[in-house]
Amino acid sequence: MHGYISPNRFFPYLSWADIQKMPDKENVVIIQPVGAIEQHGPHLPLIVDAAIGMAVLGKALSQLSDRIPAYALPPLYYGKSNEHWHFPGTITLSASTLLATLIEVAESIYRAGFRKFVLMNSHGGQPQIMEIAARDLHVKYADFLVFPLFTWRVPHIAGELLSDREKEFGIHAGDAETSVMLSILPEQVKMEAAVTEYPHGLPEDSLLSMEGKLPFAWATRDLTQTGILGDPTVATKEKGDRILASVADGWVRVIADIYAFQQPQAWKQ
Repeated sequence: MHGYISPNRFFPYLSWADIQKMPDKENVVIIQPVGAIEQHGPHLPLIVDAAIGMAVLGKALSQLSDRIPAYALPPLYYGKSNEHWHFPGTITLSASTLLATLIEVAESIYRAGFRKFVLMNSHGGQPQIMEIAARDLHVKYADFLVFPLFTWRVPHIAGELLSDREKEFGIHAGDAETSVMLSILPEQVKMEAAVTEYPHGLPEDSLLSMEGKLPFAWATRDLTQTGILGDPTVATKEKGDRILASVADGWVRVIADIYAFQQPQAWKQ
């Protein structure tokens, strides 16, 4: 049941008595991985986001100092993926359902006495929901420290291994994701079906872009016929091994930072 997570770091393997007697509970880091079940082109399985998030977290927790108490919750496999729902197999929750789920899970963790909660999101279509959940939870419970983090935003070397075009446009089922999947689930990758497709019809000489500071709303079928945004044909397992190790190293650092973090309280000054 624990998958990539070490058994001693898997929250559901604890008993209620273990949790009741846990020391320094307010600084224990509880991590909720959030993924998606959505299309990733004809060459990758639907589970990409959830699988990568769990592989990164499992590797990070295995490297984390034993002095830092941190536990992974079971992943939320379903996310808000309606931008992909024109492609068969995508399963999506509404924004309101995902938000309510995250808040209710978090409140359960809070009732158990924990005060540091990480939303580790691996799907690019839902960071805003993580941020809303985190802000609302902290406003409701002033001593609840909630961290809405995106798996890929820790320091890592992926950019050094990708082409300039891939770094700008390869946001879905491209080189990086395919390489990591070749590292963690190679038997589920169909490289013979991989094709290159970059976004179609983007505005030229415009301040607007599909992502960035001034984005426009889009559904995946607006930009790609295959569901791919990037070039998976150049992906390799070796590249995936390096990316996975680098992102996991970044998560070791951020979990340690969260363990040491204390909420600023200017209002008490």
